[in-house]
Amino acid sequence: MKDDALTKRTLWALILVFVAIWFGQLDYRKLVKPDEGRYAEISREMAASGDWVTPRLNGLKYFEKPPMQYWATAVAYHVAGEHEWTARLWTALTGFLGIVAAAYAGSVLFGRRAGLLAALVLGSSFYYLALGHINTLDMGVSFFLELALVGFLMAHRDGASANTQRNWMWLTWAAMAGAMLSKGLIGLVLPGAALVLYVLATRQFRLLLGMRWLSGLLIFAALTLPWFALVSARNPEFLQFFFIHEHFQRFSTDAARRLAPWWIFVPILAIGITPWLTWLPQSLIASMRKLPTERFRPQLLLLIWSVFIFVFFSTSKSKLPAYILPIFPAVAILLGDYLSRVEAASLRRHAALLLAAAIVVAAIFAVAPHFANYGSEATPRAMIDAYIQWGRVAALAGVAGFAVAYLLARSAKVLPAFVAMGFASVIATSLFLNGHNALARSNSAFFLAQDIKPHLKPGVPFYSVKMYDQTLPFYIKRTLTLVDYRDELSLGIDQQPELAVATLREFTDAWQHQPEALALMSTETYADLAKNQQLTMRVIASDTRRVVVSKP
Repeated sequence: MKDDALTKRTLWALILVFVAIWFGQLDYRKLVKPDEGRYAEISREMAASGDWVTPRLNGLKYFEKPPMQYWATAVAYHVAGEHEWTARLWTALTGFLGIVAAAYAGSVLFGRRAGLLAALVLGSSFYYLALGHINTLDMGVSFFLELALVGFLMAHRDGASANTQRNWMWLTWAAMAGAMLSKGLIGLVLPGAALVLYVLATRQFRLLLGMRWLSGLLIFAALTLPWFALVSARNPEFLQFFFIHEHFQRFSTDAARRLAPWWIFVPILAIGITPWLTWLPQSLIASMRKLPTERFRPQLLLLIWSVFIFVFFSTSKSKLPAYILPIFPAVAILLGDYLSRVEAASLRRHAALLLAAAIVVAAIFAVAPHFANYGSEATPRAMIDAYIQWGRVAALAGVAGFAVAYLLARSAKVLPAFVAMGFASVIATSLFLNGHNALARSNSAFFLAQDIKPHLKPGVPFYSVKMYDQTLPFYIKRTLTLVDYRDELSLGIDQQPELAVATLREFTDAWQHQPEALALMSTETYADLAKNQQLTMRVIASDTRRVVVSKP
């Protein structure tokens, strides 16, 4: 293999370009339903109310998740204002820090080249890159879980001193507390189970003695108990709902209506780790190579971590695609280690395969509008065609980048070829992700909100009839009165029934007696009410999904 090391100046230039791409796109897309609007609004209400203990959505108590991301985003609002980019900042920041952590762990454990490749793999993987720019809670919890894993790896690596072990284990306990405050008990369950399985598999029971149990549990308790104690004291219903309903019932039953086949995470992982998929099996197999029994085996721990989390969520009755995100950093570190030993011939074959796949994707985007029948009233074909244009550009960017990677691999410039491959994925994925903004008029209430704002007046009630649009409250900076709607807000409505209207009949009675009022409803609900002439309404705004009316 030729000497293909990157100069320090080149490396820093690449890092700066990546940082610009990573953070520069946060404000381009409008917030979309449901998650982005939900978590942006909970944080907005927290910042507006000054209540940092009880999370609220649409003014109603909301206990599905802990407050870590709400706190961070509310702080961002206070510092820089309420924007799309501040709503996504915590997700992007924790995603970026996860890449840094993977680079550090890979460098210390397997060498500088492996650390660089681990960062490249993680930062350019389709799924990790996409979820690093979508406002959900999954990236935050993934970062803290990764930090706990890295802390344990650093603490118990061969040659670590007693002080080093203590400090890294303290960080591990603090990271598990951060994961607990981000998404609940998985902050303890996932790291704990993976570590126990590793100890059982290797019989390295001495590792349990190095856990710093007393000081670690004190750190964990000091970081987590204050909020849990305060929120429970102020809201007696919290403990049962949060721990029983949101954890045990959601895992063991289909109460959350998130059923999916057991194999659903297989294609998600395969697509998500692109463009590094063809090396994934080899890297996992390589992690199982035998070492002397007394030595710590970081590759095996990374493998057990990944497999356990994958199996854990595959057996759950409640499945969402982002649940397996915490395995991506571990897989990236394993891939970084494996790729650091890959020869130019293997890379050349891989680059050729990627180039061929990108050409096929580009061809599909080119011909799809001529043969496919798509679109609906909610999302018209014109919107999808606009998105397809972005897809074409993204695919062409992939073709160009993978072609460069192939040419570099042919010249045995392995590391530059890896970099070209990674940046091709970063640019193509970013284009495809931002192209989704072409669907914003269907999936976001931003444009609807601009039409509504001139009609908003203090004290005038605003009803949401038989629906709740997650993005609208954030854009109009106020809550709505729910009518004949419960869903995930059922607990809050039970605790604060005065903030909702139970039936459509009660709403129509209230509407008739209000001097002024506004109401949001689906196009179907509007058609039914207009047909039956139940309400005197004037349409002031509408889009493909929703109608907003006022009382004339």
